[in-house]
Amino acid sequence: MPKILFYELIYFLQSREYSQILIKTVIRMKKSIMNLLKGVAIGSSMLIPGVSGGTMAIILGIYDKIVHAVSSFLKNKKENALLLLQVGMGGAVGAWLLAGFLSGVVTAYQKPMMFLFLGAVLGSIPSLAKKTGIHKLKVMHAVYLLIGLSVVLLLSLLPEKLFDFSQMGPFSFFILTFAGIIIAVALVLPGISASYMLVMLGIYDTVLSAIVHFRFLFLVPLAVGTIIGVLLTTRLLERAMEQHAGATYLVIIGFVAGSLPEIFPGVPNGIEIPVCVVTLLIGFFVIRFLSGLND
Repeated sequence: MPKILFYELIYFLQSREYSQILIKTVIRMKKSIMNLLKGVAIGSSMLIPGVSGGTMAIILGIYDKIVHAVSSFLKNKKENALLLLQVGMGGAVGAWLLAGFLSGVVTAYQKPMMFLFLGAVLGSIPSLAKKTGIHKLKVMHAVYLLIGLSVVLLLSLLPEKLFDFSQMGPFSFFILTFAGIIIAVALVLPGISASYMLVMLGIYDTVLSAIVHFRFLFLVPLAVGTIIGVLLTTRLLERAMEQHAGATYLVIIGFVAGSLPEIFPGVPNGIEIPVCVVTLLIGFFVIRFLSGLND
């Protein structure tokens, strides 16, 4: 390397412009890694019956960004596509991990793990309440809360295996696409468990098996329907957030509160009592800490 080029390189590395480029690169890498990890957490949580992927996204402080990225995708294609790709890749990894390792942990230590999720959901409610911008509750505010709560509670009363997928004919693609649209609503709206919707549709075990064994013929139509449903739901949701932020977040709080009975695994016994109390507190305070960082 010529001597003059060497000194120019040294000068550039020591320059202010290089420092700014380096800082921006580090920040981008940090955001990318965090988005991937948040996607893993969302993907892992949404296959646990009773736990909502939307609620997990709220807990992690990325819910609004995902909704905006989907509903306003064409306005900033590059940035929105990058966010959705990072979260989506993390979600796929998280779902695959849950179908294997994490499902075993939840099965072996059901009550402590579900109390951990319970604490996390409870810990997210104060942050949601802050986003409403409401300082004094009125009667109409309580109505919005009850609307969200009632929707989730009514869904929990639906019988399992509402639709029969055991004998699908030539219309199986369309049936699974329609099922994907239904699941998309649960993915987008916090408090509504996507895994519970799978149970209700009668394909929970089949989906888990398809994920583990990469059965794309089953997963592709389900994914197509999910994408269609997500696009439709997020546009309506973002519009509601923009025009009626307080009311929308109150309904979302109702969704989240309505998911608590589904997550609650029952009263622990014996040694499980202190363990569940500890996991509940861990879930609550970890999420309060993360919410503080996001706020």
